[in-house]
Amino acid sequence: MSIVKHTDKRSGVTYVYESESYWDKEKKQPRSKRTLIGKIDDSTGEIIPTGKSGKKKADKVAAEPVSAPEAITDHVKLLAEKDELISQLKAENRRLLKEKQEILDSLEILMKKWS
Repeated sequence: MSIVKHTDKRSGVTYVYESESYWDKEKKQPRSKRTLIGKIDDSTGEIIPTGKSGKKKADKVAAEPVSAPEAITDHVKLLAEKDELISQLKAENRRLLKEKQEILDSLEILMKKWS
């Protein structure tokens, strides 16, 4: 038996399966049977059991979490920087919208004077 990781391209979720190989006598070729254990948590790298069947086996696999604290810390810092940048850009956007409205109001006043 082996552990297989498979990433769903549509959702980006990485699922973990227990794979068992066997010989198919009818087709005369090897086959494998996969049993879902769970999915990998992106932030911690640990396996999260999914459903009733994955819980017992996932406890054995989850004993050694696949995590890198340094990488997680770097990601948290990067996210904090991005959040700060988003806040700054939102503040600048509000300022520009206010400035735009002031210009439109002054143009409206000028148009009334000229008509």
